[in-house]
Amino acid sequence: MVETRQPGPRPLLVMLVLLAVGIADAQKSLEFYDLLPEDPKLYDKMRPPKKDGQATVVYFHVTVMGLDSIDENSMTYAADIFFAQTWKDNRLRLPENMTSEYRLLEVDWLKNMWRPDSFFKNAKSVTFQTMTIPNHYLWLYKDKTILYMVKLTLKLSCAMNFLIYPHDTQECKLQMESLSHTTDEMIFQWDPDVPLVVDENIELPQLQLVKNYTADCTQVYSTGNFTCLEVIFVLKRRLGYYLFHTYVPTCLIVIMSWVSFWIKPEAAPARVTLGVTSLLTLSTQHAKSQASLPPVSYLKAVDAFMSVCTVFVFMALMEYCLVNIVLVIGESREVMPPKNPPPPPPPAPAPCTTGPDSAKLDRIYDIANKENTMLLSCRSQKSSNAAPPPPPPPPPPPPSGPSKTQRAKVRALNIDRVSRFLFPMLFACLNVTYWILFWKYI
Repeated sequence: MVETRQPGPRPLLVMLVLLAVGIADAQKSLEFYDLLPEDPKLYDKMRPPKKDGQATVVYFHVTVMGLDSIDENSMTYAADIFFAQTWKDNRLRLPENMTSEYRLLEVDWLKNMWRPDSFFKNAKSVTFQTMTIPNHYLWLYKDKTILYMVKLTLKLSCAMNFLIYPHDTQECKLQMESLSHTTDEMIFQWDPDVPLVVDENIELPQLQLVKNYTADCTQVYSTGNFTCLEVIFVLKRRLGYYLFHTYVPTCLIVIMSWVSFWIKPEAAPARVTLGVTSLLTLSTQHAKSQASLPPVSYLKAVDAFMSVCTVFVFMALMEYCLVNIVLVIGESREVMPPKNPPPPPPPAPAPCTTGPDSAKLDRIYDIANKENTMLLSCRSQKSSNAAPPPPPPPPPPPPSGPSKTQRAKVRALNIDRVSRFLFPMLFACLNVTYWILFWKYI
């Protein structure tokens, strides 16, 4: 009788073990050394991955999510961007179990790999976003292309020219340059598909983003040519704020100073107070318009306008000085004393005094009578010999026309009447000339 042998559990156990080993290999995490060549000494992270002796090409892509904090005083602005760099490193190995189009790598591996030494040339400060996790990632594609993307907040310098402020248009740049590799080793180029993306919803309070484009800013230094790329933002200033807060109030202040031409010349306190108040208010308005700007040495468009307005207010005050001088000269001529005053009358002659030499006591009565008679005779002789008093001067003839004071007042009023039309006409010519010159910048 032949015994049949049944298969035991050992083959099944072997199959389970092999399956577990395969799953473990598939789930094994990727290590950095799995990407290096078989001989790690052949990989030098300080040398760019040249192919056939050609310079390594690094492609850039920039996504601008926001522009804000534009400060004319410090000439800076802030930008929130996604910054992507793409390059190919043929020295690396692909993972054996890589099935997808790309694989996410640990960003810390960049410390042991070659990476472009790009930096922001005109940046004053760079903030790396870490909430809620560090905002950067590293991808490895099947063709050994590496993509490094990072989110940054930059504070950048922007050289501004305020010659035609507030009708100016500024160009602010975002420049990226190689720190240590010349163009013989590495070249920066914009991504041929999508080099730049700018959010269409960017709104600035006083400036308008009218245009943005990319350019090359490769520069020659004493140590060689260093590759450089730049993004240029064209910012045009909005005129609405300055129109309602600078130009209109200034014109109203100038017009207010002309009210003095309708005030009578005798009201000196009212006219002087109005002129001085207008001048001080205009000076304050001019200082307010310069508060947010750096102290530049050249004359700006708003400075020219404000200065001419100040001259108009000052001339309105000087116009009253001229009117007052005309009035004072007319009044002084009216009360001027005559050149040849009449001579004083001659003094009257002294009265004569006589008396008897005898003094007899027994004839007192007779002597008194004689003395009275002699006194009466002397008094009558004095009245007959004295000259008669001069007759009073005849009164001056009445003036045939207006007095000098009246003529001076008429001249002063004529000056005011001419100023009522001359000042507005010249100021209107100023405004027409100013806005024609700067219309093309609006």
